[in-house]
Amino acid sequence: MIKVYPDISVVIPVKNEAAKIRACIEGILSQTVPVLEIIVIDSGSTDGTIEILKSYDIVKLLQIPSSEFNHGETRNYGVRHASGDFVILTVGDARPFDNDWIKNLLDGFDDPSVAAVCGQQVCPHEIDKNPIQWFRPVSAPVVKKYSFTKGEFWALSPEQKKAACSWDDVNAMYRLSVLRQIPFQKTSYCEDAIWAREALLAGHTIVYNTAARVFHYHSESMDFTFKVCLTGMYFKYKYMDYIYPAPSFELRKHLSTVKTLLKTKNIGIKEKWNWFLYNVNQYKAGKNAYEVFVTALAKGEEELDEIHQQLCGKPPIPVKQTAHEPAIS
Repeated sequence: MIKVYPDISVVIPVKNEAAKIRACIEGILSQTVPVLEIIVIDSGSTDGTIEILKSYDIVKLLQIPSSEFNHGETRNYGVRHASGDFVILTVGDARPFDNDWIKNLLDGFDDPSVAAVCGQQVCPHEIDKNPIQWFRPVSAPVVKKYSFTKGEFWALSPEQKKAACSWDDVNAMYRLSVLRQIPFQKTSYCEDAIWAREALLAGHTIVYNTAARVFHYHSESMDFTFKVCLTGMYFKYKYMDYIYPAPSFELRKHLSTVKTLLKTKNIGIKEKWNWFLYNVNQYKAGKNAYEVFVTALAKGEEELDEIHQQLCGKPPIPVKQTAHEPAIS
């Protein structure tokens, strides 16, 4: 018997992803569940990305000026052009973990109340990617469902709100009807977590399924990590009242990094040392962001707003890593 699947659209915002967009598209096309269309919104690529996209008949290419890109509104623009029953959101430098990625997302829609299903990002075991982040599963995939009344949601602790709204637009599938009723907000960051909160407050069920995985990774500078951490702390506090705990004791953290690197095979001593320095600097960047956040918050919300606008007014833009070396600076 031939299984009939619902129509599925994929929406992908991109800019200068020539090195990775083909793997993304080919991974989607190799899925056990077929897709109806792949809608790509390009915001000013100059590296050959557009030419690669035009070589695929299934790709519907939309182009906007880079000045018009916004994490929420750009995705809404792509969704407005979708015609499937369901919409998958991902990014141009991600690729499916296996051929059942879409199936695992679709399986989460097991009752009409489910508005969306979110998967998991994992880091591949590749020598140009941080070994500390390599995917090393220690347990079987899990499925978690969240559904609340408004009163129940507001009664949650900040930690519970954060857990329920840890959404990720690198790897998520939505009912198109719901996504059009509850579009993403115009925001510099965290449009996905904000959307999850709004969906829950509207009475919908959202699902997390860690069996639905994509490979995705950025090796970044201290400045980028600082801004990502600070803006993440800001939005989680603003929308979920959540304050991250202080960074853990440095020596214990660094000893754990050393232990993992020493056990990592197929990487030379020089590379391990470079990755150690990289992880130390990432830790410092996160710690600095935490200190800036708590210092500003102690002076009041107006100070926090001003500091965030000053340091993170624009969304952090990932640096494109070209060499097989970690970004140490």
